Amino acid sequence: MSSLLDPILPGRTIGIVGSGQLGRMLALCATRMGYRTHVYSPDSDSPAGQICHAETVAEYDDIDALTAFAQATDVITLEFENIPSTALELLSTFTPVFPQPDVLSTTQHRLREKTFLFENGFPVTPFMAIRSLDSLLEAVKTIGTPAVLKTAGFGYDGKGQCVIRHRDDAPSAYQAIGQAEAVLEQFVAFEKEISVIGARTPQGQFAAYTPIENQHVNHILDVSMAPAQISPAVEQQALHLTQSIMEAFQMVGVLCVEFFLTEDHRLLINELAPRPHNSGHLTIEGALTSQFEQQLRAICGLPLGRCDWVRPSAMANLLGDLWPTEGEPDWEALCRFPEIKLHLYGKKTPKPGRKMGHITALNESPLMAAQRLREARNTLTQFANVQN
Repeated sequence: MSSLLDPILPGRTIGIVGSGQLGRMLALCATRMGYRTHVYSPDSDSPAGQICHAETVAEYDDIDALTAFAQATDVITLEFENIPSTALELLSTFTPVFPQPDVLSTTQHRLREKTFLFENGFPVTPFMAIRSLDSLLEAVKTIGTPAVLKTAGFGYDGKGQCVIRHRDDAPSAYQAIGQAEAVLEQFVAFEKEISVIGARTPQGQFAAYTPIENQHVNHILDVSMAPAQISPAVEQQALHLTQSIMEAFQMVGVLCVEFFLTEDHRLLINELAPRPHNSGHLTIEGALTSQFEQQLRAICGLPLGRCDWVRPSAMANLLGDLWPTEGEPDWEALCRFPEIKLHLYGKKTPKPGRKMGHITALNESPLMAAQRLREARNTLTQFANVQN
């Protein structure tokens, strides 16, 4: 194993654990920069597997497969959190793994994440650990209603969450999340949701994009815009908090910090994602350095790229809801918008709520870019409605 401070240069092999769209976009970036890529996941013909130089299809507890994968790569990263941290610990005995296994162990579990943030003095909503119905009822008394009940582990895009509006709702909410270990959080009245994507190298260099403004529909990210329309003071605080969190972890790689901006202009940390983030897809066209190139530079110990915005930018998700019962959306109609950039992920089966791709646009303002995206995406919706 090479020293963590030795740069990993083009021509070497990047290992990617997980094979979704984030791994696909990292592999595309790595290939452009002259690296080879090797993906590991239980799924074959996956978004990342379709384009990587090598693919290992095995379960995350397959010790022999994990060992062979580690020995075939020069550095390993991940593209989603739902990976046993024990698998990363095994990989790290052979090859550098970024983000480090202890970072994943903390951020993939809401209670550990909230506790880490609280104990390190970062601003979070009031929360309590839930391990039984009795503890939930007691927590509702303490925190009050409305409150949000979230499973402690393996939740994303609003999955594993339930709003408790009255104390009497607690038993049904606990039943709805499968009576699993959970966190109860005070409901936050917020003005905006923003995210900051930062990168940090083994040498401690840090770089971050200024905040991105996010709009959700049914708990799934719908549109992101950059730069966020916030005050300079809020912007600087968000950047400072992101850097401080990465330094507290001594984390190497890319971290997305999701914030609530409250109605009284306070920032509260909602969630952490130790990887590129859906909201950062607009950096591919909108920034001098994409979040995927930053991830690659960070894990390889290379100097980080500049995070300046080329122009105001926006990104809109393309969910499986847009697909007609048979056939494909009208991509030709979408491409009649000459400034729109289309990214599809190679997923064969569209499903409601499933992220199948995204589109981006640059314009004179983030709002104008977002408006053009919605106009373009509506052509796909209209087509789907006609087919159905």
